Amino acid sequence: MRKQQMLLNIMITLLILLFTYTAVSKLADLSEFEKQLRNQVIPKWSVGILLWLLPLTELVIAAMLMSGKYRVSGLRASVVLMLVFSIYMGLATFHVFDRKPCSCGGVLRSMGFTTHFIFNLTFLFFSIASLRLQKSLDAVFENPKI
Repeated sequence: MRKQQMLLNIMITLLILLFTYTAVSKLADLSEFEKQLRNQVIPKWSVGILLWLLPLTELVIAAMLMSGKYRVSGLRASVVLMLVFSIYMGLATFHVFDRKPCSCGGVLRSMGFTTHFIFNLTFLFFSIASLRLQKSLDAVFENPKI
């Protein structure tokens, strides 16, 4: 059980770091993030909304993951967000779009589409595995065998 808790803590810490890093990098240079959003294969009317919604959502999820009370909800939100990002990157990777839409910031900028897609799938896996492990550990602590 101790190894499971340590593994869970590692995966959750990685998710917190990912969401915090990506949110802060977007907020640190909003004009660049807006330019990147305008290059995406999304409706132009959504750019203004996503400009604030994405980094704020990432920060809220990171905060939820740090809280014992909201951790399961944060993990669920993490699964949804990483699933959406993975689907989007998968569509770009498999040339569904007529052009390559992503110009991600920070460390992710140096990744190719296939690498970024695998990176997203890895963090989607961490989200799903963490959610299952958290629920499993919660069940053990709620109903300990005597």
